[in-house]
Amino acid sequence: MLCLRQVCLLTLRRYQARTLCSDLLLSQINGCTHEDEVFSLVGRNKARLSEKHVGIALNMLWQLQKKRPFLSRTSDYVRNHSQFLTLCVLAENKVEHMEDEVIVDTLYSILRLNVEDHISLTKVLVTEAWKRLERLSLPCLSKLALCLYKQHRHFSPIIGQVAHIVDMKLDSIQDIRILSVLMISISEVITESFRDRLLHKAEQLLEEEHEVHFNYARRILQFLQNVKLRYHPVLEKCNRIFLKSASHLDIHSISHIFGLYEQLGFDSAEFRLIAKKLLSEAIDDYYDPETFAKLFFSLGPLAGSKVRERLLITAVNMAEEFSSHQILMILKSMRKMKCRNSPLLKKMASVLHKHLDSYHVLQLVKLTQYLVVLHCQDLELFAKLKMLLLGYLKSSVIPADTAAVIRVLAMLPSFQVEEMIINKAAAVSPQCRLHHLNCIATALVNWNHHGHFHWQNSSELCAKLLQKLNDCAFQRLQKANNLNLLLEELPYVNGEWFEEVLNEETLAMCQHLIDQITWANVLPLSFFLIKSEHRCPALFDRIASVTAENIDKILTSEIYFILFLFSTLNYDPPDNEEFFKSCIQHLTSNLSRLENYHLVLLGHALAMAGYFPPVLITTIFNVSFLSKLDAQLKVLPDTVKQRVHSSLMKLNRAVCLECPEFHIPWFHEPYCQRVFHNSMSQINPQRQHIHRMLTEILGGSHYSRISVLTPYYYEIDFECVLDVNKKPLSYVAQNIALGGVGGIPLRHDIKDEGRKALPPGAQRIALEFLDSKAFSKDYSHHLKGEPAVKKRHLEMLGYRVVQIPHFKWNSMVLSTKSEQLEYLRQQLYGIQ
Repeated sequence: MLCLRQVCLLTLRRYQARTLCSDLLLSQINGCTHEDEVFSLVGRNKARLSEKHVGIALNMLWQLQKKRPFLSRTSDYVRNHSQFLTLCVLAENKVEHMEDEVIVDTLYSILRLNVEDHISLTKVLVTEAWKRLERLSLPCLSKLALCLYKQHRHFSPIIGQVAHIVDMKLDSIQDIRILSVLMISISEVITESFRDRLLHKAEQLLEEEHEVHFNYARRILQFLQNVKLRYHPVLEKCNRIFLKSASHLDIHSISHIFGLYEQLGFDSAEFRLIAKKLLSEAIDDYYDPETFAKLFFSLGPLAGSKVRERLLITAVNMAEEFSSHQILMILKSMRKMKCRNSPLLKKMASVLHKHLDSYHVLQLVKLTQYLVVLHCQDLELFAKLKMLLLGYLKSSVIPADTAAVIRVLAMLPSFQVEEMIINKAAAVSPQCRLHHLNCIATALVNWNHHGHFHWQNSSELCAKLLQKLNDCAFQRLQKANNLNLLLEELPYVNGEWFEEVLNEETLAMCQHLIDQITWANVLPLSFFLIKSEHRCPALFDRIASVTAENIDKILTSEIYFILFLFSTLNYDPPDNEEFFKSCIQHLTSNLSRLENYHLVLLGHALAMAGYFPPVLITTIFNVSFLSKLDAQLKVLPDTVKQRVHSSLMKLNRAVCLECPEFHIPWFHEPYCQRVFHNSMSQINPQRQHIHRMLTEILGGSHYSRISVLTPYYYEIDFECVLDVNKKPLSYVAQNIALGGVGGIPLRHDIKDEGRKALPPGAQRIALEFLDSKAFSKDYSHHLKGEPAVKKRHLEMLGYRVVQIPHFKWNSMVLSTKSEQLEYLRQQLYGIQ
């Protein structure tokens, strides 16, 4: 009997398949080339429409819209057509009889047509799909998951069930398109271990598939952003896919990728170059507000002066048409570009008045920040922003929002602090993270410094709040028992309050949790130590040992920051040679994974520590490499560009002085001349005081020079020459021209006539006054990497280097002029 039933069912299915294939109406719907043709067929054949016809008709309506350019679509016309409503009613009545794929396709189509989520058809389709969830194929499941994601059902039970199915079937997923959709759809409801499994699978599929569509890679980045994880192996793989797919990228894709890169803290000079070329070639094609705002956001920070000027003029002309979100994008880009274009800023400010009510609180915070940084002069606009921000502050119960509003209120010009703000800050401070406490404390210190408290007992309230912030911060640190969670908070904490109140306590807690240092968290810990400028031997030694033991697990780009920590703070771990050797070996075998400007920064970090790997040096000082580097620098932010230029110069100088066997020429003299020409040398009172004492010790101003440029453009504070009997030699007697500022001899001439051969036994002496920037900020007063390298190089140039530390010069031991003179005399003549 059972066998007979199966035969009958099989026969029925074959009959239905033949009927379907020969279904004239179905063929007619599939052959439609315009929406009106679909609606006409629906109107004439309402009684004959099966669930299959309805599903195909709705899908066809979306397919026809999809073929049109975005701005030419007529979704409003389709949604408002009477026959569309007929289709929706028919679909709702026939949902239970639809095949699994038809249900999901129908839901997808009506969502793509921007039908409101709350109409009954979408609810019925989701409910029916939920009933069949376990039996859906993986492609069908991914399409349904995408629909649920677009409906913002990020935390709904059905998404949880989808995540469970993906968890069970993950090993069987072999299509990166399906996986990428499922990943972003379930990203809000997964555990950390499940997240790692998904990333491992994505990494595997990205590696195995030769041709990966850039949209799949973009979804993977979206997943990383959703779970707030910067995972470099996947980021780099996705970046390579974008570079290969460059010809298929449009403005929408490029701006989205740039946005994701920014949020994930990732950058690619090569992608910037390609984006600049593509967008510059098609700049005339973007004439509507939405695409132009994306163009301004993507191309503005990369463009040269002529293209930038065109963008600014177009933005002024189009300003009235921009939406609130587009204005925010334009202002954000102007801040990145450091562009204070007055006509555009005035236009943006005037248009903003009608948009202010549409921003939520964090958008208002960003908007205010951009306007202040760009020096907007619209006081009426600032007054409105102030009222809106204060309104949000009064009703806010979220500590992060409260801290953000207080921080930005402190940026407003001539802001008068209200007692309500202090009370609100005091109320939320016990719930605040370190970053939020830092925002409030910084605002409070700023207001107090500028005298913005004007009510009775304000000083007392301010002092109490500051003490409460300190106590909350100490309590939060003392309760910390997880190094990873602590390190998550530290990147966003900086400024005087943290440095003065919490820095040492934070370092002590990191040392307390030293056993939790692993290869996975040495990078954020290194970042914190670089920022703190404290030399902590226990932490440094642990970082070095963990890095050396796990060198193959740590990304090449991350090793640079670890090395920079040791070189910039001039610290040698116990197994210094072994540590640097293992890092250098790993880096030199993976140089191709680093961008050109990263190699320059890496070379400089190693040179500070006294290491010059031949492969790295010959790679950098190559005409082809330097040409590519020059092209990359044109699209990098100004701060990065300046840092790379400076690092290349310092590396060039170090190689010339320390490794002449490489035969690398010194080619940075024009660069150094421009830098010194653009910088005004200021001689502070401290140095003037020391110079007068030197004059007194040596017997005249003609025996020393101040602010001297050496070969290879080192600037030293004071220079003098002592003969074999330790008597000073006069510069005037040697026919050396002297310049002067305020009666103090000043020398800025690299072609130094005084560098003729010295008499036998004579010494050229460089005296350097070292301020607090030259030393680590802990109590050890340890000399940092840059001044240590400078001393090394000056000695190679023939100087005897005398360094005068600020903490000795300003100590009680040298509190009188006679004691300072004696100290200088001892240092100058080498008297012990």
